[in-house]
Amino acid sequence: MIDRAPVTGSFALAAALARAGLTALRAAAPGGRGRWERTNHAGRTVALHAGPASAVAAAVAAGRIRPAAGFAVLAAGACGAYDDVAGARDPRRGFRAHLTALREGEVTSGAVKLFGISAAGLAAGAVLKERALDKALAGVVIAGTAHLVNLVDVRPGRAAAAVLALGAPGLLGRGPGAACAAAAMGAAAAVLPDDLRQREMLGDTGAHALGAALGAAIALSRGRAGLAAHAAALVAAAACGERVSAAARWEGPRG
Repeated sequence: MIDRAPVTGSFALAAALARAGLTALRAAAPGGRGRWERTNHAGRTVALHAGPASAVAAAVAAGRIRPAAGFAVLAAGACGAYDDVAGARDPRRGFRAHLTALREGEVTSGAVKLFGISAAGLAAGAVLKERALDKALAGVVIAGTAHLVNLVDVRPGRAAAAVLALGAPGLLGRGPGAACAAAAMGAAAAVLPDDLRQREMLGDTGAHALGAALGAAIALSRGRAGLAAHAAALVAAAACGERVSAAARWEGPRG
């Protein structure tokens, strides 16, 4: 019989930490409530507390499984937080826009986020895997999954729901990969209700962190062939980022 205790424990720990962090940030609102407020696509004022709360929760739970995984999650969340603050009024979105600005001599917050998360993913992959090619593939998967989850964070609940859907197959396995997937899912599940009610949003902080946790789970549970397949799919998704985001915005027929 497969011991599910590590998986259940990771889910419960991440969920509990995320809820506790969310409650604490709402009560304290460091820097004033205005710093934590944003206007969403529907023109409603929502808060960013869910981002740091879920990022720290996932990082702690993943770090208990593999410190390198926790590092990747925390670094991705930190890079996302920088973009949430420094890039709040920057309308440019996507790799092309930020790389174009970089070629013109402007270092945008999006470019900092892109290179920071990529470096963190490669560093974590170098620790999680033994062979050089596997290290590189794992790095691409961690950074790529962080980016993918952020791409779908365009409507309430989409990113958190994507984490739950993408992480669920990983729970069927065993070992550190399953426990790491549970860490991402626990944090996502804890903040999803407030996200759906448009009280909170993950922002880049939460979306990138939860995506990195999922990427670490894939890196821990897949061999070279699986990593290569995931890496190829993630690179393709990044190349078609605008289409991925457009698909995530679709709300179905109305009538």
